[in-house]
Amino acid sequence: MSTRSQLKPLPFSLSHFQVSPGRDYPLGATLDENGCNFAIHAGDAKHIELCLFDEHENEVARLVLPGKQGGIRFGYVKGIKANQYYGYRVFGAYQPEHGNWFDPRKLILDPYAKAISRPLIWDSKAYQEDNADLIPKCIVCDDHFDWQGVTKPNVDRQDMVLYETHVRGFSKLNTQVTEQHRGSYLGVSDSASIKHLKDLGITSVQLLPTAAFMSEPRLKGLGLSNYWGYNPILFMAPEPRYAKSNALIEFKTMVRELHRNGIEVILDVVFNHTAESGDDGPTLCYRGLDNKHYYLFERIGDSPDYSHYANNTGCGNSVSLDHPVSLRLVLDSLRYWVEEMQVDGFRFDLAVSLGRENNHYTSQAAFFKAVAQDPILSQAKMIAEPWDIGPNGYQLGHFPERWMECNDRFRDTSRGFWKGEHGLLGEMATRIMGSRDLFLASRRSIHTSVNYICYHDGFTLEDLVSYEQRHNHANGEENRDGHGHNISANYGEEGRTKDKKVLALRRKQKRNLLATLMLSQGVPHFLGGDELSRTQQGNNNAYCQNNEISWFDWNLDRDQQQFLIFCQQLMALRKRSRVFHYLQLENDSYEKCHSQLHGVRWYRHDGENMHQEDWHQSHGWAVAVEVRNLRESKERWLWIINASSHEIDFVIPTAEGKSIWCQQMDTANEQAIFEKKLRGVSSVKLKAKSMLLLEQVKS
Repeated sequence: MSTRSQLKPLPFSLSHFQVSPGRDYPLGATLDENGCNFAIHAGDAKHIELCLFDEHENEVARLVLPGKQGGIRFGYVKGIKANQYYGYRVFGAYQPEHGNWFDPRKLILDPYAKAISRPLIWDSKAYQEDNADLIPKCIVCDDHFDWQGVTKPNVDRQDMVLYETHVRGFSKLNTQVTEQHRGSYLGVSDSASIKHLKDLGITSVQLLPTAAFMSEPRLKGLGLSNYWGYNPILFMAPEPRYAKSNALIEFKTMVRELHRNGIEVILDVVFNHTAESGDDGPTLCYRGLDNKHYYLFERIGDSPDYSHYANNTGCGNSVSLDHPVSLRLVLDSLRYWVEEMQVDGFRFDLAVSLGRENNHYTSQAAFFKAVAQDPILSQAKMIAEPWDIGPNGYQLGHFPERWMECNDRFRDTSRGFWKGEHGLLGEMATRIMGSRDLFLASRRSIHTSVNYICYHDGFTLEDLVSYEQRHNHANGEENRDGHGHNISANYGEEGRTKDKKVLALRRKQKRNLLATLMLSQGVPHFLGGDELSRTQQGNNNAYCQNNEISWFDWNLDRDQQQFLIFCQQLMALRKRSRVFHYLQLENDSYEKCHSQLHGVRWYRHDGENMHQEDWHQSHGWAVAVEVRNLRESKERWLWIINASSHEIDFVIPTAEGKSIWCQQMDTANEQAIFEKKLRGVSSVKLKAKSMLLLEQVKS
C-alpha cells in the first residue's frame, strides 16, 4: 500500500519547486523572507511527501522532504509565501496489528498547522481511497498582527468571575450585534457583546472549544452535527466555522478587543482524545503519522494491544502523553495560544487524562511538571475538569497546587440543599467557605475551587428549576443520553407553565442558587445565558444542537429583564466587598495578606452559636454566617439562609457602636437587591426558601 501506483496521477510537474534539507526545528511550517521550512514528526515512516495546493485546493506539487532527524522529516521550499495550502502523504508499512497506519492514499493534516482552509466535515464517500477532497488544506501563516499596544488584563484570581459561552451561540441571535459579526469570533468582541459582559461584571470569558474539530460521523446520519466542538482534529488551528473570512486574524481581533476592555480569554481545550476516534475511525492526522505514540492502547500482559485503543474519554481513543512527541505537541500548543494568540489560560476537558502515566493518574506526571517549570505556561491560569472515565478517574482535590479545579461537589450540594434534600447543612457550610476539606488551607489557595451551579453539559439554570427529567429526544438517542441525576425540580409542573405561583417559586430559587454561587469563597463560574433565563427546553446534553435550542435568546420579557438586573447587581455587590472573594482566616497558611484577617461565626435561628450536633440534623435547612474583617476596613456582614419550606424568625447579633444593620438583599423579593436600614431590630423574618444579606453600616 506504499506504492505511488495507488495514488491519483499527478497533473503537474514536480520540478517547479526547489526543496533543500532545511531544519528539524521548529515543527510545522515556518515562513521567512525566502520561503518556508516544513518539519513534521512521522515516527517509523519511510518517507513523506509534502503536497502543495493552490487557493482552489488544486494540487500543484508533491515534494519528498529530504531531511531526517530521528522521527522528524523536514525540508525547506524556496519561494513559498504566506497563505500557501499544503498537506502530507506518508509512506511506510501499513500494519495496524503492529500499530502502523502509514497509507499514502490519505492526505494527512499537519499537527502543527496554525490554520486550515475550511471546516472538516465528514463524508464517507470522499474518504474512500484518496481522501484529498475531504481534507481541508493546512495554511502557511504569517504570524504578524497589530495588537495596537493592548496587553493582557492579568486579572487576579480573587477577582475572577468566569463566564462560559459558545462562540456561535452567544451572539447568533443578538440583534444589537453587527449583523455580519453574529455567531462568530467578531461577534464575541462586538461592542454590544462587550457592553453586556461589562454590565454583568464578567472578568474572564471561558470559550467552549475553538480549536479545529470534526463532527462525529454518526451525527451526520442523524441529520445533526457536533455543536460544542469537543472532538478536535488540530490543537493549534482556530475553528474556521466561527470566522467570516480569516479565522486566525479574527480570533486575534476578538482577544485584542476583549483585552482592551479588561476581559480575559480562557479556552476550553481538549487534549484527551481526537476526532480519529476508535478502532474503526478515520486516518486524518496523528494515526497516519505515529499511531503507536500519539495514542494509548489496551494491554495484553506488558505489551500494547494495537487492535484496541484505550478509551478513558468515552470518545473512542485516548491521547498518550507518555511519549515525548505527544507531550511536546500539547505543550507547544499551549505555549502558542498563550504567546501568539495572547489567551490568558485554559480549562482542560477531562484533565485527569493529562496526568496519566502508564494509564495511572499522578499529580507528579511529566505534563504537570513541564507546565510548572515553564516560564510562560506557569503564569497562565489552569483550570482542571478533575475527572475522566478511566481507572480511578475522579480526582477532585488532587491536582497540582497552582491549578484551579471545577468543583462538582459545590454544584451538587447547592442544588440538593435548595431543593430540600436532608442532611446537607454541614456540607453546604463547607462549600460556602471554599471547600477546605478538598483544598487544604495549608496547601492550596482559597481560590482553587471553581464553583458552579450549571455548566454547558447539563441543565441551564432556568431548566434546573423547570424540569425534573431530561428531555433529550431531539438528540436522536431516544432520550437515553445525558445525565439522569440532575438534582433538579419543576416545583409543580414539568416545563413551561402559566401557573403564577410555580413561576414565582422558580424565579426565587434561581436567585437563591445564584446568590449562593456569588457569595461563596472560590472562583464563581457562571454559565453564559443564565442571566437571560435561557432554556434548552429540558435538554441537558445539547452537544449536537446547533440551533435555537442552544443559541441565546436576547428577547426578554419583564421577569427575565428583572432577573438580568438582579445578576448585574449581585455581581457588583460581590465585587465591592472583599470578604466575599478573598477571605483570609487565621489558619490559611498557604497565602497571606497581612492587611487582611477575617473572622467567621455561625448562628442558629435563635441567635446561639451553632454546635456540632446542629450541623448533623437531617432537617437542618437554616443557618446564619457572620463574616467580618478584623483589620483595616472593619467590614461586617450577616448572611442568613433559610432553605426550608416554612417561614423562620432569626435572632441577629447586635450591631456594634453607632452602627446598624442594613439589609442589602432579600431573595424572597422580586427586586431582591435594595437597601433597607434596620433600626432597633433584634430579629428578622425569612420567608420559606429565601436568604437575607445584612451589612453593618454607620447609623
